[in-house]
Parts: sequence; structure tokens; C-alpha cells
Amino acid sequence: MSEVARPTLSDALTERMLELIRTGGHRPGDRLPSTRELSQRFAVTTPTLREALRRLEATGAIELRHGSGIYVGAAIERLVLPNPNMREIHAAQLLELLDARILIEPPLAALAARHAGSEELGALKRALDEASTHLRGQDAELHDANMTFHRATARMAGNSVLHEVVDSLLTVHGPEQREILQIFDDRRRDHEEHLAILEAIEARDEAQAEQRMRAHLMDVKTVIEHRMQPPE
Repeated sequence: MSEVARPTLSDALTERMLELIRTGGHRPGDRLPSTRELSQRFAVTTPTLREALRRLEATGAIELRHGSGIYVGAAIERLVLPNPNMREIHAAQLLELLDARILIEPPLAALAARHAGSEELGALKRALDEASTHLRGQDAELHDANMTFHRATARMAGNSVLHEVVDSLLTVHGPEQREILQIFDDRRRDHEEHLAILEAIEARDEAQAEQRMRAHLMDVKTVIEHRMQPPE
């Protein structure tokens, strides 16, 4: 039987930092003590402390702002975290990514239609208004607006864990999502399908919202599969 690895000083320090954040009642965006103060508090050297801080920054638990300080990160309360070390995925995984979204996002669109409030609907409209200004080749901006729409729809469903799953998929596979936009290559149709989903959510038509989200993602997958086939 292999020996269980002992926690390192950096491991222990990472846990103590998390405990400090939790017991101190700190919330995302709150400023934490300086590096010097933390080194003295935990009786460790600055390099050891910085290693622990880099670990926490990689998971989004803290944010290191150059010249400003250390802040509690937005991801401190997340249950599902994107892998920051994810490598580029191959063609088969690209389709698996879409399969995962087809399973998860349509039911969330239905829940979004059920729970939609005026403020949340406004966020969806703004995302698509922004997308509409980038349909003529500004793909980076169009991609960001489209992903904002999908993230906001998932968040409206009211299940924070599933929202984090969708957010993680879109974050980790951001380059692949941009590649999907390039391969699909029909920005106007893509946008019109998003508008149709929004229309169903605004009407609080759960069945239509789910059906349109599924049809949208299936449409994308079908085009991607066809265009990725090698020429005869």
C-alpha cells in the first residue's frame, strides 16, 4: 500500500487562508490583509505565502490586484470550478461538448421561462442587443455576447450548481466555443435562434423555451458534424 502524501506547509496555509475568509465573514470583493500582515499572522515566509495565494487565485477564491492588494474572489462560494489547466480539445470532444450542452441547457431554458423576472429578462435582451451589433465579422465580441446570453439563461433557471456547470463548460472550452462559431458560419441564423429562445422565455412558455434551446443546439451540432467530415 502506498503511503498517503502528507499535507505540505502550502496545503495547510491554503486551508488557513480559506478559514480566515469564512470565519471573518468576508464576501466576494472584500479586501484582505496585506501580504506582510498575512505572513506575520501565519508565521510563514513571504515566498511560502505567495505559493498559497497563487493556488487560491487559480481557483478564483482570491484575486490579486497589482498595486492594490488581495481581494476575495467571485468564485469563493462556487461548487463547480473550471479546470485552469485544460488542454485544447480535439474534434470528437468538440461534439461531446455540444452533447453535454444539449442535455443540460434546454431544461434550464424551461426553468428560466418559469422564473424569469423583469431584471433578468433585461439582461438577456441587452446581451442579444449587443450581439446584434457584431454580426458582420466582429467574432470575438459576438462570441462574448452569445456566451453572456447562454450564461444568463442558465442563471435564471434558479439552480446555482447547474448554472456553474454551464459556466464552467463555456469557460474551459472558450476557444472551442469560438471555433464552433467559425465552423457554424451563419451568424444571422444563430442570432435569430437566440431571439426565438428569448421570445419563448418572455412569454413564459416553458415547453417552447426548452424546445427552441434544444433545436438551436442540435442545429449547431448538425452543421458542425457535417463540416468536420473529411472530403470524399
